[in-house]
Amino acid sequence: MAASWGAIQIDWTLIFVLILVWYILLRNWERNGVLDKWNATRVFGVILMVRSNKGLKLLDKTVKPRKFWRLYGEVSLWVCIFSMLVVGLLMILAFISAIIYTPDTDPPSASELVAIPGLNPMIPLGWGALSFIIALVIHEFGHGLQARAHGMRVRSFGLLQLGPLPLGAFAEPQYEELMNAPPKERMRMFAAGPATNIFAAFICLLIIGGLAGQFVAGNDNIHVRGIIQGQGADEAGMQPWDTLESIDGKQIDGLDGFYTVMEDYSANDTVLISVLHQDGTRENVNATFSDKYDYYIDLGWSESNLETLNISKGDPFLGIEGIAEGTSGIDRIAGPLSPRWEGNIVQKALVLPFHTLGLMVIPFELQGVSMHPFEESLLEADDDGLGSILGKSGLLFLTNLFFWLMWVNILLGFTNLIPMVPFDGGHLFRDLLRGVLKVFRKVGKKLKIGDMNPMWIEHISSKASSISSLALLGMVVFIIFIPYF
Repeated sequence: MAASWGAIQIDWTLIFVLILVWYILLRNWERNGVLDKWNATRVFGVILMVRSNKGLKLLDKTVKPRKFWRLYGEVSLWVCIFSMLVVGLLMILAFISAIIYTPDTDPPSASELVAIPGLNPMIPLGWGALSFIIALVIHEFGHGLQARAHGMRVRSFGLLQLGPLPLGAFAEPQYEELMNAPPKERMRMFAAGPATNIFAAFICLLIIGGLAGQFVAGNDNIHVRGIIQGQGADEAGMQPWDTLESIDGKQIDGLDGFYTVMEDYSANDTVLISVLHQDGTRENVNATFSDKYDYYIDLGWSESNLETLNISKGDPFLGIEGIAEGTSGIDRIAGPLSPRWEGNIVQKALVLPFHTLGLMVIPFELQGVSMHPFEESLLEADDDGLGSILGKSGLLFLTNLFFWLMWVNILLGFTNLIPMVPFDGGHLFRDLLRGVLKVFRKVGKKLKIGDMNPMWIEHISSKASSISSLALLGMVVFIIFIPYF
C-alpha cells in the first residue's frame, strides 16, 4: 500500500528482514558486552532498552519548588482520574457498538494499526518522529518530576528502540521507594506523565490560536470542499475545492456575500456561475437549483427541524458542501481560539475540549496532513506582527510543528490513561481501587458490620486490576479485528 503526503511505501518483507537483522545484532552485542557498556538491555527479543543519566541534574534543578510540583501532581491526578474514567467508558461504548452494529467500512490495513511515523500513512515520518520524541521526553520528565518532588530517587531516563525508531521512553525510579511510597504519592507519579502530555497539548493549541491571527485570506472568494452527487453543482461539472467567484455576474465576497446573492433566487432557477478550479483553470458553468426543503426531507429531516433552521419550501439548493472562506484551513485547527471565531469566553471554554478531541480525526480525513494543500494556498501572512517577520512559509512551519506536537501529545496522554496495565491508567486504577476498598473497610469498622483484612484489599485490588486489564485488552482486540470478519 502506498502511503501519501509524508509517509513511506511499506514493504513488509523488507521490514521483516530488517527486524531479523536487528535481532541478530542485538544478540551479538549482548554476548560481546556492548549492551553493558551502553547501559542497555534487550527486552521482548528485539526491543533495545537504553538507559542514561542525562537529564537527572536538570530534573533536580527543576524540582526545587517541591510544594509547587506536589500541587501540580494533585491537579494532574484529578485530571487523569476523570480522563481515565472517560477513556474506559468510551472503550466500553465502542465495544458495545461493535457488537450491535455491523461495520460498513473496509477494515484498516496492517500499516494503519501501528502508530509508527512513516509506517502509518496518517502519521508523516518527519513531523511524526519529531513530535513523538518530544512528547515522550515531556511524558517521562513529568513522571520524574513527581518522583523527585515526593523524595523518590530516579535511577535513569531511558528510551525503547526498535532499530532507529523510538517506541517509547521511561523514567526509572527506585523500585522499592516507589512500591513503599504512600498510594497518593504513587498515583501522582503515574498521573504526571499523561497529564503533562495533555497540558502540553493545550499549550500547543493556544499557540496555534495565536498563529491563526497572523494569517489572512489571499482573496475574498469562497470555496467548496465537496459536491453532492445528482444536484445542480454536480450536473454543472463543478468539482471539490472549486472557488466561486460570481453568480450571474454578481461578485461573491465571503460567506455573507454568498448568502446575500442566494436570497435573489428560488428552486428551479438556472444561473451562470464563474468558478476557479483547483488546477487554476477558470470556467463558467450553468447550474440549476433544486429545492433545499425537499432535499432535507428526503434525507429524513423533520419539518420542525427545518423550520428551526429557517429552511422553507422553494429555497434554492446548489448541492455544495463545506462552503468556506480562505482562512478556513487554519481556523478549523484553531477552532474557538481563532480570532475569527464568533463567541464569548464561556462559549469558547465549553467548545474547546470537544474541538480538541475532534482535531484527532483531521489526519485521517486529509491523509496525513493538518491542512489540505489547497487551503494552504489560500493563506497569506499578515503584514503586521509576526507574519511580517516569518512570512507565510515560516508561519506554516510553526503551525504544522505545533499541530503535530498537540496531536501526538493527546494521543500519548490519553492512550496511557487506558485503565489497563502496563499503561499508567492501569496503575492508577489499581491504586484507586485499593483506596476505595480501604474507605469501605473504615466505614465497615465504624458501623461494626464486618472487617476486611488488609491483605484481602491488596489481593482484591490486584486481582480486579488484572481482570479489568484482560477484559479491556479483549475489547480492543475485538474492536480492531471485527471489521475483518
